[in-house]
Amino acid sequence: MKKLVLIGALALSVLSLPTFADEKPLKIGIEAAYPPFASKAPDGSIVGFDYDIGNALCEEMKVKCVWVEQEFDGLIPALKVRKIDAILSSMSITEDRKKSVDFTNKYYNTPARLVMKAGTQVSEGLAELKGKNIGVQRGSIHERFAREVLAPLGAEIKPYGSQNEIYLDVAAGRLDGTVADATLLDDGFLKTDAGKGFAFVGPAFTDVKYFGDGVGIAVRKGDALKDKINTAITAIRENGKYKQIQDKYFAFDIYGK
Repeated sequence: MKKLVLIGALALSVLSLPTFADEKPLKIGIEAAYPPFASKAPDGSIVGFDYDIGNALCEEMKVKCVWVEQEFDGLIPALKVRKIDAILSSMSITEDRKKSVDFTNKYYNTPARLVMKAGTQVSEGLAELKGKNIGVQRGSIHERFAREVLAPLGAEIKPYGSQNEIYLDVAAGRLDGTVADATLLDDGFLKTDAGKGFAFVGPAFTDVKYFGDGVGIAVRKGDALKDKINTAITAIRENGKYKQIQDKYFAFDIYGK
């Protein structure tokens, strides 16, 4: 009798535990090089807004997250060959990318900005950028914007594998500036020791042609995963989990309008 009771108790305990048996692990691609969105802690673990949002979405969908690190320009190719199931790495929703992947609804939206030496004067017309060396991350929307908008004005566009490499060359004077997401630049460079003496200059860049409709999560074309993630995004926005994560990293509403 005791054995039957014990077996029954074990069965109930197993049923009460969260289970991912019915769902395959969700392999999420991320580049952990952009604080506060995603970076490496001293122990080598991934930390940041993107990472926390991804884990909250997986928890809401009741699936196990498996994070796969990849350089940014290799994320879409990795998705296409099924190395990963989704990209959650501050990837902006653009018409060009929609040709290759499907996007969920946005999970945040911030403008792009230009960072140069503090006191540098850059007008709305950006004419002052002629002859300036501007670093951009290879494969990013900022590279496309810089090549199509800044280069015709005479700026020299220098592509890099990561934004951290760009910061090093800006600080060392090998670059005159960089264009990237404003929040990324603020937390990843301007608020650091290396960023002292630098500042945002010129206008904010928000052209939908280049910067899209916010930042979303990319999945393969036609994948039903998009709808599941959209449902989860709505859920964490409504149950307060999104705001809890947002307030951990930002003092403003990063979701945007």
